[in-house]
Amino acid sequence: MRLAPVDDSSPKPGTGIRDTSATDVALEPADTRKRWIWIGAVVIAALVIGMLTFPLVKRWAQAEISVPRERLRLAVVERGDFVRDVGAQGTIVAAVSPTLFASAQGTVTLNIQAGDSVAEGDVLATIESPELRNQLLQEQAALQGLETELERQQIEFKRQQLENQQTIDLANVKIIAAERELRRAEASRKAQVISEQDYDKAVDDVNTARLEFAHAQQNGQLEKEVMDFELKSDRLAIDRQKLLVANLQRQVDELTIRSPVTGMIGNLMVEQKSAVADNQPLLTVVDLSAFEVEILVPESYGDDLSLGMDAEITYGGRSFPGIVTAVSPEVRNNQVTGRVRFAEAPPAGLRQNQRVSVRIVLEASKNVLMVQRGPFLDTGGGRIAYVVNDGLAERRTIAVGASSINSIQIVNGLNEGDTIVISSVSPFDGAGTVYVTD
Repeated sequence: MRLAPVDDSSPKPGTGIRDTSATDVALEPADTRKRWIWIGAVVIAALVIGMLTFPLVKRWAQAEISVPRERLRLAVVERGDFVRDVGAQGTIVAAVSPTLFASAQGTVTLNIQAGDSVAEGDVLATIESPELRNQLLQEQAALQGLETELERQQIEFKRQQLENQQTIDLANVKIIAAERELRRAEASRKAQVISEQDYDKAVDDVNTARLEFAHAQQNGQLEKEVMDFELKSDRLAIDRQKLLVANLQRQVDELTIRSPVTGMIGNLMVEQKSAVADNQPLLTVVDLSAFEVEILVPESYGDDLSLGMDAEITYGGRSFPGIVTAVSPEVRNNQVTGRVRFAEAPPAGLRQNQRVSVRIVLEASKNVLMVQRGPFLDTGGGRIAYVVNDGLAERRTIAVGASSINSIQIVNGLNEGDTIVISSVSPFDGAGTVYVTD
């Protein structure tokens, strides 16, 4: 109860002291409605805050550990066309880069320097080999000797054939003379002017002449066969010698080293005017019009690679179609070497040993579940994933299929539209439920 202010004016003179009843003023009780309004507002605010924080508290209570959202990478499981591919770093190499060798022992004279541009057929170097040139001259002389001997044999065989023909002709004349004598003897016998012995001798002379003629013909035929055989042997010897001379001539011609392609001189492996041995490498020529990409892919993809697969070569911010042209059967340092050729004309400005990126398409599947690839695949062993829903990440057992550079195929355990953690799940420490804080 409040007290009214007291009138402190002084009493009038001649009057007695009065009590304070005349100065007391009764006050009305204060309005308590405002107080209850404030109390009600506080209670309602507390209820609203409780209702808003209850799910958070509930989720926090359900979670085993908590991880800040900023440390996680999330991705949504989608359904679409999945392309299984493998990426690799490649090196530009010349598809045609022949190495030229010395064809014989000698002294080399270089006509070019490393980096020079050359055309097909240009003379790059020469080798002086007196021994090889001298051997060629000797064999050429031997060939001329054989050819001269063949000519002499042909003349001799013609003379021999002439003698044989003369013998045959003489034997034929003898037959004619003996037959004429036989006819005379037959006439004389009818006239009974010769004896039987003379007639028989005339008959024997005819038979003898005919026999000599037959033998002369046979001997002439045999001589001809012998002469033909000898001439054939001589011609074979000449042919053999010609092959020997041609081979030596080829070796001598190869002493002049010519460029097999149009391109650029690569490496020089010998010094000017140095002595070289037979089959020693001299230099390399790089064909600048034909380039390929040499790649190294992990051993696990080696069995999947095959000739003719489509590839994509990234160079200078642009992509170019390619084709796999070679796959090594060997595995070195857990990697398999392959070659990729440009499907179209290669881009300008390529140089050997330049680095490019290559993507090889292994297979393509339609309408499959897939998700962006991330470290969760390795840290979870490809068997677990954490599905994020309403601030909680719940652990699920999954099965994955094929993988590509950017995506992984989901076989079981996840549904389309699920949001999962694709960053490393190591911070979760194998927990079943993880609270994701903001």
